[in-house]
Amino acid sequence: DVQLQASGGGLVQTGGSLRLSCTASGIIFSINGMGWYRQAPGKGREFVAATTWSGRITYYAESVKGRFNISRANAKNTVYLQMNSLKPEDTAVYYCRNFGTGNYWGQGTQVTVSS
Repeated sequence: DVQLQASGGGLVQTGGSLRLSCTASGIIFSINGMGWYRQAPGKGREFVAATTWSGRITYYAESVKGRFNISRANAKNTVYLQMNSLKPEDTAVYYCRNFGTGNYWGQGTQVTVSS
């Protein structure tokens, strides 16, 4: 079975930082692009960041550019999202997903930023 296990969410104050992790099993991680999405209460799921299989090319939503950084460790089957300078509007459930062999999503991890 394919599993994407996201972790690292929590409660943080405005301006704080969190690092999310997503560890994959059941897929050949190193040939898949990986990405993060988020869904705030009452809103649709939106793209946050993505990286190619090598990690050399990254993409970001305009709203997080300069504050978030996506990276990956293929030897650990893990993709990370370093989130800095967090704002209340970053509050959401964050999901990881793969791009490539199949279409899989993690279970989500809650990030809450207090003002």
